[in-house]
Amino acid sequence: MTDSPIPIDWFDYDLPEELIAQHPVEPRDSARMLVVDRARQQITDHVFSDLPRFLQPGDLIVVNDTRVLRARLFAQRDTGGRIDFLLLQRAADGRWTSLARPARRLRIGERLRLVAPDGQLGNDIIEVVSRSAEEIVVRFDDEGAIERAGRVPLPPYIHEDVGDPERYQTVYARESGSAAAPTAGMHFTPELIQRCEASGIGMTSLTLHVGLGTFQPIKTQDVRDHPMHAEVYAVEPSTIQALRETRAAGGRIVAVGTTSVRTLESIADQVLATDGTEPIAGSTRLYITPGYQFKLVDRMITNFHLPRTTLLLLVASIMGEDLMRRAYEHAIRERYRFYSFGDAMLIV
Repeated sequence: MTDSPIPIDWFDYDLPEELIAQHPVEPRDSARMLVVDRARQQITDHVFSDLPRFLQPGDLIVVNDTRVLRARLFAQRDTGGRIDFLLLQRAADGRWTSLARPARRLRIGERLRLVAPDGQLGNDIIEVVSRSAEEIVVRFDDEGAIERAGRVPLPPYIHEDVGDPERYQTVYARESGSAAAPTAGMHFTPELIQRCEASGIGMTSLTLHVGLGTFQPIKTQDVRDHPMHAEVYAVEPSTIQALRETRAAGGRIVAVGTTSVRTLESIADQVLATDGTEPIAGSTRLYITPGYQFKLVDRMITNFHLPRTTLLLLVASIMGEDLMRRAYEHAIRERYRFYSFGDAMLIV
């Protein structure tokens, strides 16, 4: 981080509400794509299916293969009252940290029956194990209840029914565990992936499970004072090898989404300084703000982010604050679609 204060007001902007995308476009790769050329300081308009035009043989696209958990659950108390649970993180002993609403009257040891997606009361049980001021720890008699009774949680700014819950997943989602989707990757289709590979552009994956802290607004006036949340990641040896080979051959590493960027930069020293082939796993609190020197990431694909968030700071860090403001002003003026189901930005 820089030693100088970074006012949060620098990362605010006004967005017309009608530009918040309420549903995804079809096909996925027909989303618009704003291409930001840092060297030329140019901003141009394209569609996501144009992506291979802006990459070259030997480049490596790195995606986050996390899968959104059916983390939203409704349960009924013996009194008949209903509770809305949102699962956040699983512990090794099978207990889950969650949010609950309303939570005030929940008792430790209380067992509630889960409500199926069709609205019928089922036989699956969720039990309150412990609680704090903000979080509830729960466990299930059978964790299969999460898939049977859970719903995919959508961000609060999406008010319309998505229909198929798979539309809030990437086409390569594999490892279940996120509370929200890594939305920059939602524009990829199997056909586009094949076109990239046919052009000599590689693709590999890592896993970072997205927590709700990702989307929390920064509440401190100096962004340096913001307490960064932690997220768990895992990177397989095949990905580590692909990163090393790409860097050695002079190819560019193209991170898809802020989650991929944070993971890559968190493991950069291990990837670059050693030749080991062991998987790398851990948790990261890496906080990328203007002034950060990127070690692995050369290019980035991202969506348009909420103001006053760590996501927007990360984007400003890789493209520069002034260019970031110009890009967002252009996107608003040209009526791009914003946030989770919105359009894409390619930073080259």
